[in-house]
Amino acid sequence: MDNIDRSILKILSKNAKLGMKEIANQVGLTITPTYERVRRLERTGVITGYTVELNKKKIGKNLQVFCQVSLKEHNLELLKKFEDQVVNLPQVSDCYHIAGDHDYALMIEVLDMDEYEEFLREHLATIPSIANVQSSFVMREIKK
Repeated sequence: MDNIDRSILKILSKNAKLGMKEIANQVGLTITPTYERVRRLERTGVITGYTVELNKKKIGKNLQVFCQVSLKEHNLELLKKFEDQVVNLPQVSDCYHIAGDHDYALMIEVLDMDEYEEFLREHLATIPSIANVQSSFVMREIKK
């Protein structure tokens, strides 16, 4: 991967809807070599997909919560079971297995505090391997 590839990645990460002509103009190549570079980056797994960034408030996800979870025990079966249960919850947008004071960091996206309380009561509290949950509420997004 060279500097042109890095430039292409930077351009696409800011706006994946740009056409090859616009990307080519920005990196100083013609369309064909730019297209070939993008396809190579896709084939080699550097580019794994294209996504849409959503306005959370307009889709009813007004409250974002960083939820740190600690498990009672640490064995492979419990870890896998917890992960299987959590990834299927629609309120969980991200899940990370982390090192430190907690075992997992979850990003929860819900309409409001009432919906978050319901999520805790009806979903997280039903997972028997959880020992502790700590929540931090997003006040304002500064950089994504």
